[in-house]
Amino acid sequence: MQNRREFLKLLGTGAVGALALSTPLSVFAADDFKQLTILHTNDFHSHIDPFGNDAPRNAGEGGMAKRAALIKKIRSESRHVLLFDAGDIYQGTPYFNYFKGQLEFELMTMMGYDAATIGNHEFDNALEGIKSQLKFAGFPFINSNYDFSDTILAGMIIPYKIFRSGGIKVGVYGLGVELQGLVDPKNYGKTRYNDPLKTALRMEKMLRDEHNTDLIICLSHLGYSYKDNTISDKIIAAQTFSTDLVIGGHTHTFLDKPDLILNKSGKKVIVNQVGYGGLILGRIDFYFSKQKNTHKNKSATIPVI
Repeated sequence: MQNRREFLKLLGTGAVGALALSTPLSVFAADDFKQLTILHTNDFHSHIDPFGNDAPRNAGEGGMAKRAALIKKIRSESRHVLLFDAGDIYQGTPYFNYFKGQLEFELMTMMGYDAATIGNHEFDNALEGIKSQLKFAGFPFINSNYDFSDTILAGMIIPYKIFRSGGIKVGVYGLGVELQGLVDPKNYGKTRYNDPLKTALRMEKMLRDEHNTDLIICLSHLGYSYKDNTISDKIIAAQTFSTDLVIGGHTHTFLDKPDLILNKSGKKVIVNQVGYGGLILGRIDFYFSKQKNTHKNKSATIPVI
């Protein structure tokens, strides 16, 4: 059995990542560390129901009810949980055609989502469509690089938010994909697109220096990676200094496990994305030393079946 001093030594060497997977955490004293569980989804695309039994792939999998049950179970086992979505919540089934996003937002509110960022398909019913549905979302939408100040969404989308869970202070900012060439201009109107990397550098510095956060998360709808130099989750991770986790969307990338990418400070940034359609729930558990100056993590991709 490890004592507190040995556990904190392992935190410093990085060995706790493997240890946490193989050794029950119950063997440590409760005050030796703080655990924070991050759950995340992306590119749900209005798949309220499971995939049909006649679907060529993933028959019977997914669906909001199964996801809700899974989230409820995890919350019963972990005291401190935050739940995020990385955009493209709607468009893809008749539920969106009929309810215009209301049902998706109401169900996510019932599941206790803490925040989401905006995907390009959130613009499918134009800015008016976003505004009319936001009242059904009991959670904030976070985006830092879309400037809505000259639109009807002015003041309705926040650039960042600070969450406090289990004594851990978490700063979250959001990045959206370039809308020009992807979305009909009349649908985003006078929305101004700002450079995602410059925005990320500004946001993480503010969250670190002004708010003294213990963990910084980027909710990204930029896409995981591209063959050219198009800005992506991997570029954001590699070119920033203080962002700890990039939760991605847009490219419908199924990762078996998160990428670990060295940032400009020489530290490993976690980049994860869990496909599309609500088929997977991402989970990353962070373990902080009592002083909160060191943290390690373990991760899982959980099929919604």
